[in-house]
Amino acid sequence: MEVLLGSSPSTSPSSSPLFIITKTPRRKPISPSQVMLWDSLYNRGIEARLCSPLSCKRRSERIEATSYYKFYPLGLNHGRRFFLRPIRRLSKKISFEHDFLVTKSGCILELRKFTNNLREAIKHSEICTTVPEMFARVAVGVMAVMAISTAVNTTPSFALSEENQLFLEAWRTIDRAYIDKTFNGQSWFRYRENALRNEPMNTREETYAAIRKMIATLDDPFTRFLEPGKFNSLRSGTQSALTGVGISIGYPTVRSEATTGLMVISASPGGPANRAGISSGDVILAIDDTSTERMGIYDAAERLQGPEGSGVELTVQHGSETRHLSLIREKVTLNPVKSRVCKVPGSGDDASLIGYIKLTTFNQNASGAVREAIETLRKNNVKAFVLDLRDNSGGLFPEGVEIAKIWLDKGVIVYICDSRGVRDIYDTDGTNAVAASEPLTVLVNKGTASASEILAGALKDNKRAVLLGEPTFGKGKIQSVFKLSDGSGLAVTVARYETPAHTDIDKVGVIPDHPLPASFPKDDESLCGCLQNPASACHLGRAELFSR
Repeated sequence: MEVLLGSSPSTSPSSSPLFIITKTPRRKPISPSQVMLWDSLYNRGIEARLCSPLSCKRRSERIEATSYYKFYPLGLNHGRRFFLRPIRRLSKKISFEHDFLVTKSGCILELRKFTNNLREAIKHSEICTTVPEMFARVAVGVMAVMAISTAVNTTPSFALSEENQLFLEAWRTIDRAYIDKTFNGQSWFRYRENALRNEPMNTREETYAAIRKMIATLDDPFTRFLEPGKFNSLRSGTQSALTGVGISIGYPTVRSEATTGLMVISASPGGPANRAGISSGDVILAIDDTSTERMGIYDAAERLQGPEGSGVELTVQHGSETRHLSLIREKVTLNPVKSRVCKVPGSGDDASLIGYIKLTTFNQNASGAVREAIETLRKNNVKAFVLDLRDNSGGLFPEGVEIAKIWLDKGVIVYICDSRGVRDIYDTDGTNAVAASEPLTVLVNKGTASASEILAGALKDNKRAVLLGEPTFGKGKIQSVFKLSDGSGLAVTVARYETPAHTDIDKVGVIPDHPLPASFPKDDESLCGCLQNPASACHLGRAELFSR
């Protein structure tokens, strides 16, 4: 006996279908993986997440057709009835053809086992007769309701407002990109549901507030929401120029009562802040009399930038001294590279020429500018290089990788890691190398951060360069910037990185091979003077520069 669920053979699309149970000759079971049509003309497939049991009248007659189908009593008075009821969620398609009800995929109905088990149930049955049309309509209706309810489970609301959609866009971005898949030990899906239910999102400002509140639960100062103006401000920092006071800021690596503001990572040479004596390691306590104790770095960056010629008041702590400074904003050109030839004592003119390259930022022009500087210095017969990364607060990660390729003939540049370990490896085979053999020294300090640390770590661990100076800033996290549909954006921590020696430098920094003399200058002219004059207190000979 084979059990078929369907309508009578004479049923047409316009006639009333009946679900019947009948005895038919044994034949090969219908493959449940087929897509079938009802009456070969009308596709009435219903997409649903369900797996439903057939049920029988008596509790004592409960049997299992498959691991997903069970029989339950209905207590109806119309003889044997079969009813669909969900007990597990599985994605499948219910469709009809030639009066048969079959599954497409998901819960695959084993017809032979179903037939044998159902035969046992029918043995206990007094009557197994035609099921009226009403049941067919009820069954299909139940499945349709379940399909709709499943769609609702996937999307929290039937009709999401534009503000809800923006919130969900931000939520999805973090869900996909954020490094910590525990989301600071919370249920990220549950937070979404609760926020859509409870957070007011009637205006754009309320939506922005809801997004900020969501991000705050991550307890990650580098994952930030950026309003349209702040998003554009952040993007401008990777361009060739901006209007401001010429400083890069960040959060102190260790927060304490002594460091309650924002730390200066670097001051652009010749910029307003640099001329006023602000240097890396200083702490900005207030901007225009607004405390920075709870101010985010992007909010501070927006306050520091402004129209050219306008003023800004800064309260800056330098060691134990607190200063109040009035600065005038100006256009700060972010030319990433400055270079010159330095003469040092040696045997022969060629041997005494060193190419000095100062790299101030990793903007979109950085790698090209470094290549150009190397080629220009080579025309002046330099045989060794000094790469100065002091007070370089980083910038574009890809530019850091490209500049490492300039100096390396082969090797790993950086490991990108997430919570599960190494996710990606950036390396080089030497095809982009420009200066892979000349002696190289890299100068670093506590203002060397982010992409600068990636470059310094790669050159040190591959034994390509000698590092001189002090431990670097220690920002071992990587953020990606995502633009949202309304022009706002998110800066999201997507990974952490390790140097080629698998050193996690977050909050530790890259440790140099040797310190620099305390009086070693930062400007190129004075630096070349120290290298040239053996009698100066800051002098470093060629052997001291390039020896490990």
